Amino acid sequence: MTGLPAWGKRAAVVGAAAGVVAASAAVGLAAERYAVGRSFRGEDPESDEPFGLLRGNVVPVTADDGVPLHVEVEDYMDAPPVTVVFCHGLALDQGSWHYQRRDLADLGRLVFWDQRGHGRSGRGRPENATIDQLGADLRAVLEETAPTGPVVLVGHSMGGMTIMALADQHPGLFGTRVIGVALIATSPGKLAEVTLGVPAAAGRQLRKLAPRALAALNRRPGLVAGGRRLGSDVEFVLTKRYSFASEVPPSLVRFVSRMHANTPLDVLAELFPAFDAHDKLAALDVLNGVETLIMSGDHDLMTPADHSREMVEKVPGAQLEILPDAGHMLMLEYHAAVSDAIRDLVDRALDSADASTSA
Repeated sequence: MTGLPAWGKRAAVVGAAAGVVAASAAVGLAAERYAVGRSFRGEDPESDEPFGLLRGNVVPVTADDGVPLHVEVEDYMDAPPVTVVFCHGLALDQGSWHYQRRDLADLGRLVFWDQRGHGRSGRGRPENATIDQLGADLRAVLEETAPTGPVVLVGHSMGGMTIMALADQHPGLFGTRVIGVALIATSPGKLAEVTLGVPAAAGRQLRKLAPRALAALNRRPGLVAGGRRLGSDVEFVLTKRYSFASEVPPSLVRFVSRMHANTPLDVLAELFPAFDAHDKLAALDVLNGVETLIMSGDHDLMTPADHSREMVEKVPGAQLEILPDAGHMLMLEYHAAVSDAIRDLVDRALDSADASTSA
């Protein structure tokens, strides 16, 4: 590096060090993917599961700012008279509720929808990329799909925050129309303090740089496509690390990875600041007296289990379930446990509603 100015030498050293770290990480990640694939080689129990292919009757819904929302309804002839609305998380779509859609058809009238900018829903203006706007979107979904009758709301991650925003905006709905709420792997706030499983300083810097990095990558689609081809091992293992904690079948990891890849990068860039601004702890007060389920995985790196414990302190009557050896994508990783808990919640909510009506 003779002849380089001082700043150039520092840049070269930093670049070389970063290259060594990246190369070492890639080797480790590829090795982990090999181990995952090997453990399920020839026996992936979910390889024939039609992930993302289950569809319902489309109900057109338009948000208050004109954005078209893709909503599907599943009606089961002998189901109880309750509407259960499922709200998905960031960089996912309604397909993330695959197992619940498959296994809870008799639970009630099931509503699945794609949040704005996700799945088949339309895009909104950047200034409307807020959690409060998502709450308003959920209100529009309810008005079109469940104008009358009891409702149970189920939200995962950003979907849970969407429900909190609705509670903040329309508290009168809860305990009257909304008789049950499930908050799964979500948070009432303080997401800027989440380290994402890396040292705290690095986590804070990552959160600070993420919106600009995502926006820059969105302007270089060729670079992103090339990176995806070259880094499939890294993509696979990062998806597994931040979505699951147990040894799930590779088909589950690939399914989540596809949903991530199908979400435009600029949608993520626009929404990212909304998570640091999210603070709906006070809104949870309206859930007191409403049958509430709060679930989390004890190895969730995105919305740690302590956030669920904090929510239960605000809703002391809520049922808290922390699943061991579970990550962020609870409804896929431990789908039977999540589906059973949702079924129990709906049963309890209907019983409570009947009791209050007859009292």
